[in-house]
Amino acid sequence: MHYAQTIRTFTLCVCLLAAGPLGLSGCATATIAMKERLGYAKREQLVDGVQKARDAQEQAKEQFTSALEEFIAVTQVDADELEATYSRLNTAYESSKKRAGKVRDRIASVERVANALFKEWEAELNEYSSETLRASSQQQLDTTRTQYQGLLRAMKKAESTMDPVLEAFADQVLFLKHNLNARAIASLEGTVGELEAEIGVLIRDMEASIAEANAFIDSMGS
Repeated sequence: MHYAQTIRTFTLCVCLLAAGPLGLSGCATATIAMKERLGYAKREQLVDGVQKARDAQEQAKEQFTSALEEFIAVTQVDADELEATYSRLNTAYESSKKRAGKVRDRIASVERVANALFKEWEAELNEYSSETLRASSQQQLDTTRTQYQGLLRAMKKAESTMDPVLEAFADQVLFLKHNLNARAIASLEGTVGELEAEIGVLIRDMEASIAEANAFIDSMGS
């Protein structure tokens, strides 16, 4: 069995055991510990989690941009194409919602691993007999935690900008669904500028978060 398959198998077993009194939080904690026993250190888990969160944001950014293009296209179609156009716009909205959910999941995973890593690191400072090494490790911990907090703020900010965009998409998709006529399409034109501005903010926040993730990954590799 390959290493990745072993991880998945053990994760399923641990989560089934944790589903009772420990719940989802216990399952996540147990999974992190299990991976570490298999040689996948918390530091590596954190870097991998940040990479996945970055990639999820990249994909979400592309999906939201694509959805905006579909939305703009809706305002330019003939009345006899409305139903097919609604279908495309609804598909774009559902895909955007799915990508947003993936971003949230990845950020939550990063938080869980980071909390476990910093908790362990903090506790192990007391195990040093050398004051010099303890002080050096404390400094590294403080620096890493500061970098991580900057990354988390950027990711959370990007995450928060997804909701207004999704809500605007949902409203327009629902409106179009129940008003498949030329008047409905004409009314959408006034919202294009608002959506473009909101998605512009979303993309800037996503790009800032992605840049923070890349910097954090680089710093953890040094």
